[in-house]
Amino acid sequence: MKKVEVFTDGACKGNPGPGGWGAILRYKGVEKEISGGEADTTNNRMELTAVIKALELLKEPCAVSLFTDSQYVANALTQGWAKKWKANGWMRNKKEKALNPELWDRLLTLYDTHEIEIHWVKGHAGHPENERCDKLAVAAAEKFI
Repeated sequence: MKKVEVFTDGACKGNPGPGGWGAILRYKGVEKEISGGEADTTNNRMELTAVIKALELLKEPCAVSLFTDSQYVANALTQGWAKKWKANGWMRNKKEKALNPELWDRLLTLYDTHEIEIHWVKGHAGHPENERCDKLAVAAAEKFI
């Protein structure tokens, strides 16, 4: 199984507001940067989109080391929250709907395709790839301002 490192970040100018996402994929020392954005979105949607877009580029099941500064993404996957939301009809509990179910559904499919090890990194703390992803995400968001 190929070993790939994936670094992601999302950004939003206002929340909701114009948003962007950025990702870096690294395989055998070769890197690919991708980014995009939306005119009216949320930070969490951009964090999810960054991970989805990166994983969608993988052409076969891989062993992925995923680095994200989003506790929303990291915890929902590692703690099993997203799978519980899906099993409960996209409800967080009996009264609250889970947010972004269509994105979580796409991500859970990808999550089950690959062997993913999640690493949470503190945002804006000097992590080189996280800082690069932040720049990509901010630049993508600014295209909608």
